[in-house]
Amino acid sequence: MTQQLDILIFGAHPDDAEIGMGATIYKHTNAGYRVGICDLTYAEMSSNGNKESRMQEAEAAAQILGLAARTNLGLPDRGLFVCQEQIEAIVLEIRKFKPRLVFAPYWEDRHPDHILCSQLVQQAVFNAKLPKYLPETPATTVEQLYFYFINDVHATDLMVDVTEFYPHKLDALRAYRTQFLAAPSGEEYIQTPINQGFLQAIEARDRLLGQKRQISFAEGFVTKQPHVVNLF
Repeated sequence: MTQQLDILIFGAHPDDAEIGMGATIYKHTNAGYRVGICDLTYAEMSSNGNKESRMQEAEAAAQILGLAARTNLGLPDRGLFVCQEQIEAIVLEIRKFKPRLVFAPYWEDRHPDHILCSQLVQQAVFNAKLPKYLPETPATTVEQLYFYFINDVHATDLMVDVTEFYPHKLDALRAYRTQFLAAPSGEEYIQTPINQGFLQAIEARDRLLGQKRQISFAEGFVTKQPHVVNLF
């Protein structure tokens, strides 16, 4: 029987969640939260690596971040579309884990798959709460849907101080050796934007965001629903 998660994060590809919120993930698993990642694809269209290497790298990153679950829907890389079949697959994942919080990529990004992942998850979070939608599985209501940044950064609604846990984010990203690190001599290797200083750019981005509140490192998020507080 699948155990319930506190947080479920969706990404189009293995490494998306780590780029956007790897340190936040570890901060929560370290505090005892049950956190899972669902990758929609195996990123089989990536210039470097292959399905098997990405699976191994994703599992290594999951171990570093202390995930309670990591799944992959096996949807086609560069073949994501807002269609009923793909929405249903995500709805079933949400209903399986019954998370209190769901995270998805921000809806504007230079990579079309990140945009489509965002759109699919938004549709699925809404549909997951409808009892008459896929009635063979119990409806699940997600308390809040948050969005994290991958390539492009926009105004943030909230930030998480991840200074103490930032080394774990870097370790998780380095687990994706085929994507972010130069290949050893003799291996086939194609230069791409993410293996030409991308990790340094992400680190600089997270440091710059933190400076707004005198924090060494922070990860930013956006929500379409306002937060409710009792007292300030």
